Amino acid sequence: MTLFSYFDGTDELEAYLALPAGDGPFPCVLIAPNWVGQTAWDNAVADKLAALGYAAMAIDVYGKGRRGDPAGDNSALMGPWVGDRAALRQRLLAAVDAAAGLSQVDANRLAIIGYCFGGLCALDVARACDPRVKAAVSFHGIYNPGLGAAGPITAKVMALHGWEDPYTPPQDHHALAAEMTAAGADWQIHAYGGTYHSFTNEHANAPGTAMYNPVADKRSWAAMTGLLAEVL
Repeated sequence: MTLFSYFDGTDELEAYLALPAGDGPFPCVLIAPNWVGQTAWDNAVADKLAALGYAAMAIDVYGKGRRGDPAGDNSALMGPWVGDRAALRQRLLAAVDAAAGLSQVDANRLAIIGYCFGGLCALDVARACDPRVKAAVSFHGIYNPGLGAAGPITAKVMALHGWEDPYTPPQDHHALAAEMTAAGADWQIHAYGGTYHSFTNEHANAPGTAMYNPVADKRSWAAMTGLLAEVL
C-alpha cells in the first residue's frame, strides 16, 4: 500500500495504491472520492478491493495536498469540476492512464467506482468510452450527463442509489436509463427503498438527506463486486 504521484498536464495528483499478494499484473479498480477528495475512507475501500484480488487505486481529482473538510461544505472544491466537464474528463482519464501504466496492472482490465461526486466521475469515465475500462459503478452519485457520451459506451454501467436521495430524484433515474440506452450501454440501476444519500458512509447522519444504511451498504457492495467479477 503506497501513495504515488501522477500528472494531469503540469498538475500533480496523489493516489493511494493497494495491491493484492502476488506478482500480477492484476485487474485494477479506480475509486473516485466524494466531494471531500481522496481520504483514508477511500483508501480503506482500496484495501478491501485488494483483499479481493484487485489492484485498487484511490484517485485524486483536486490535486496533491488539496482536500476538503469531511464535516463542511466542499462546494468550492467540487463546483469548478462539475462546471467544467471537459476538464473533469481529462483529469479522470489522466488517472486511467496512470493506472494503466503501472507494471502491476493489466491495462486492459480496468474499472472505476465512485461515491457521491465520485459517482458522477465514474459515469463520466464510462461516457468517455475508453475501451480499457470495462465497468463503471456509481454509489449515490449525481447523473448530470454534461458532455454526454463520446461514442457507444463500452463499459458496463451500474448505478446504486437510495430512492429517497434528494439529490437524485426518480426522474433522474429515468433520464440516466434513457441516456445509457441511447449510448448502447449495458446498464443497471439499483434503487434501495427507504434509503437516502451517502448510504455507504457510516458517518452520514443528516436525517431526511444523507443517512448511513447498513443494509443498502451491504447490498450495494455485493452488487458491485458481482459486476467486477463478471467483467474483470
